[in-house]
Amino acid sequence: MTQTIMAFFMSVWLLLSALPGAIFCPRQHPGELEARWRILAGGIGAHRDTAYDIIVVAGQSNAFGCGLGPAGDPFQPDDRIQAMPQAANLLGGYGIAGAEEPLVDGQPWANFGLPFAREYIRAGLLAPGRKLLILQAAVGGTGFADKRWGLSDDLYRNMLRMIGTALALNPGNELKALLWHQGENEAAFQVSEAVHTANLQALVRDVRARFGTPELPFIAGNFVEQWRLANAELCAPVIAAMRAVCAGEGSAAFVETDGLLSNEQAIQNGDTIHFSREALYTLGTRYFEAYRGIAAV
Repeated sequence: MTQTIMAFFMSVWLLLSALPGAIFCPRQHPGELEARWRILAGGIGAHRDTAYDIIVVAGQSNAFGCGLGPAGDPFQPDDRIQAMPQAANLLGGYGIAGAEEPLVDGQPWANFGLPFAREYIRAGLLAPGRKLLILQAAVGGTGFADKRWGLSDDLYRNMLRMIGTALALNPGNELKALLWHQGENEAAFQVSEAVHTANLQALVRDVRARFGTPELPFIAGNFVEQWRLANAELCAPVIAAMRAVCAGEGSAAFVETDGLLSNEQAIQNGDTIHFSREALYTLGTRYFEAYRGIAAV
């Protein structure tokens, strides 16, 4: 990792650490996951015969998935649910494999894309013979203010390449939804409502225009309730901006997170900024319910 990247992560760590209950998600391309995805990277031609419904999960750490603790109905691998991870892309290649909760230090780490995918299939939305592909484009501790998700920034451009690559695999592939969870970073940088509204609005409009999907469902979600209440003044402008974009862009929804526990509340580890594993399962279900409302399916 270059000195520039190390300096960036340190700056974000210092910003977020200054907020009550903020703990940096340690699952940022650790060696264990890098090694795993190196094996998968470097060739996806074997998937050209598969027709995919494509779901993009993007943003920062709560989209990346840092949920710990028990889960009442844990995700079971399903051959119909596959994933292309951001890690493989950043390592110089693309990989597709069966979606699953990764193990870090022996613990399963949840993300809300998996329960969303499971509900999508349970609801009968995946046609026979097709599979669902989750593009895992999120990276923890990132935002617009630190120049990672703007239209000319690296993570946004990486997400576009992931979408383009997935669509190009098979002419039958279809982009179905953009699931977004981000904004803790903007709260740390004290970004105004107007600035965040403009940034997020530009992202939604650009994705839809580039891929010819003017009504692509866009779903964003609120922060962890415990952390949000402890940092209410900083969070308010960012939350207001997300609500405004979801209300104004059409085919969009904002998901509430009231009652969803943090890792600290679930396992007492001091981490109030990240949803617990069980909370992420509920969040994924709420995102899916919002999706059904938008897509009228």
